[in-house]
Formats: sequence, structure tokens, C-alpha cells
Amino acid sequence: MPKQNAKSSSIIIDAIQRNNAGREPERLAMKYTKMAQNAFIFLRGTCHLFYDALPDTPQFRDAPLAWSCGDLHFENFGSYKGDNRLVYFDINDYDEAALAPATWDMVRLLTSIQCGADALRATRAEALAVSQCCLDAYRSALITGKPLWVERETSSGLVNTLLTALQGRERAAFLNKRTISKGQRRSLKIDGVKALPASDTQKKTVIKFMDRYASTQQNPNFFQVLDVARRIAGTGSLGVERFVVLVNGKGSPDGNYLLDIKEAKPSALAPHLVRLGIKQPVWADEASRVVAIQKRMQAVDHAFLQPVKLAGLSCILKGLQPSEDRVAIGDWGKKLDRLKEVVSTMGRNLAWDQLRASGRSGAANADALIAFAQGDDWMEEMLDASVEMTHTTQQQWQTFVAWQNSHPTLAG
Repeated sequence: MPKQNAKSSSIIIDAIQRNNAGREPERLAMKYTKMAQNAFIFLRGTCHLFYDALPDTPQFRDAPLAWSCGDLHFENFGSYKGDNRLVYFDINDYDEAALAPATWDMVRLLTSIQCGADALRATRAEALAVSQCCLDAYRSALITGKPLWVERETSSGLVNTLLTALQGRERAAFLNKRTISKGQRRSLKIDGVKALPASDTQKKTVIKFMDRYASTQQNPNFFQVLDVARRIAGTGSLGVERFVVLVNGKGSPDGNYLLDIKEAKPSALAPHLVRLGIKQPVWADEASRVVAIQKRMQAVDHAFLQPVKLAGLSCILKGLQPSEDRVAIGDWGKKLDRLKEVVSTMGRNLAWDQLRASGRSGAANADALIAFAQGDDWMEEMLDASVEMTHTTQQQWQTFVAWQNSHPTLAG
């Protein structure tokens, strides 16, 4: 694999530093350390670089417009609890969401499968075969034209294993992983892995916000704050303002709830969409963008999901979604059919979400998406582009690792 020259290396590092400017140093150092581990985690942490390098071809300019996750990769699929208290499997991170060509989400998902071949314990040939299955499932679901969803009763394989385990998970067991219980009172577990201590000022800010928020709710006591910490989760968003909030919920100790408050930043897709002349709705703020698109694409709304203002910052409030509530895709047991089944579910999920949001605010209607999917030439081009983007991402990652090794203080 050819190495990046000095000029292109400088462009990559400058872009990473600009994208992460102003982030909290402690969690940013964690992000950089994670990104250096492998090309897949690097892909997760550099969505902006992916779209900077996306080929400028008709495949990615002229495809029908669809509401898009923007940062689609196989670890951005997982379970979530809906506001009806049932558990679903779907795309569950919409920070970069936007109206974009329908092909953008799929090529990023395929690239993640190939970049993540080591994490999936798959060979390059297996990763390509799995990518083809994902693409086939996406196409078939689009052509069918009916947006469905995945819940426990309609799932199979590893996805069913995940949803069945979550269905039987007791609240006390979940809380015990994240909190310390003393008598009838819980406090957050500050372990440096899932949570970091919040300063007194940060706690006061969050409590003030939650008190104001609670006053607008039917049951204000539910949102009484018991503890606040800085949350550690994900890769791309590490370093933005983010808190986990332990609230009274239905009563201590085991009726308590965990909420997630996360700062919303502009989508990494935005400059490329402007360049292509793809107009976006006028959102009140970035959190309103994320929440509106998530609600359009998911079949059932995520519990507590809404845009809020925290000390003037545009933030997303929702029920805390544990990172472990993802399908154990790396545990497919070297049975290729099991891995193909999981990624086929992901491909169908993407098609259903695009169909569900079709025709809204500039998105192509279902007929246009179906007609696109029925074409003959785009699938091979899509797979070829994902292979190209995998090579590009691996080169970028090597450049980043070399820079990181020459700046050890950046890793904390």
C-alpha cells in the first residue's frame, strides 16, 4: 500500500485537528488513542475525512436524495428502547444526519465492514462476500418498497440473541453496572471508562437545566437529579460536552433512570452538500436537526429523545443507551452465514429507514428509490467504491499513527 506524501499527510492531520478544535482535552486524548488502534476505529472517528475523499462520480452525485445517518458503520446499529418501552434494533446514532444522496450511507457501511475485517475476525475475501450480502439485502428491501422494522419477535440470529437478552435484563442489574448503591441511594460509578467526574460548576449547570426541564413535565419528581458525571462513549463525539445524569425515575434505588445529554455539532456532510447544491431544511439548531431526522427514520421514537439547550449549548437529551447494547458481531463464531445474516439485517434496516423518511422535505419519494434500486449497474460500482475507500482509510490511518507516535503527549 503506497504511503501518503508529506503534503497529503499534512492535509489529513490539519483536517483532524480542525475538526476536533475546542474539544475537552481529556476525552479528546482518549479519542486519539482509540483512533490509533486500527483503521476501523479511525474510520469511526473521522467521518469528515471519509466525505472529503469520497469519489466525485455520478454514483455519489446523482443518486436519489434520502434522509441519511451520515456516519453509518456496523457499530452504529444496535438496540434502543422506544418511548413505548419496547426494544428495537436499528441505526442508533444520528449526529451527522442530513439529506444526502442515498448511496452515501451504504458506501460508508460497506467500507466499515472491510476496514473492520480484523475486528470481525474475517478475511478480506469474507469481508467482500459479506459486503455483497449487505448490498443485496439493501437493494431487495428498497425494491419491495415497504418500510418494516426489527423487534425481538421479528429478529433472528445474533440480533435475536441481543434483543432477547435485553428483554430479560432487570433494571437493578443494569443500574448496578453504572452506579454505586448505598442503602436506598445510588450514585454514579466514576471509573474512567464509562464516566469521569463532573466539576461542581458542571453539576450545577446540569441540575439547573434538569430542574427547569422537570417543571415542564407531568411528573417533575421523575427528573429529580441524584448525580451527574461526564460520559465516555463512542469515538467520533469524544471530547464534546456530554453528561450522564442519574435521576429519581420511579423511585430509588431500582426505579432510577439514566439520561444522556450530548452536545450536537454541525454535520460533517454539510460542506459537501453545499458544494453539490443540496439544500437542507432550516433547523432551529443542530440538536433539532439530529432529533428530527432520527424520528423520521426510526419506526418508533427513542425514549426521552428531544433537542434541548444546556447553558446555551444545543444538546440532545435521551435515555442512556449503553454501548454494549450492540449485536456481538465479532462473536459470529466463524460461521459465515451468521455474519451475512447480521449485515443483511443492517442493509434492510437502512433501506427501510430511507423508505420511511422518503418524500419528506426534499427527499426522493419511494417510487424514485425503488426505480434506483432496480438499476443494474450501480451495485458493482458501489462495491468497487467501498474497496477504494477502504484503501484510502487505511492510508489515512497509517498517516495518523505516524503523527500520533511523534506526538506522544496527545495520547494523554
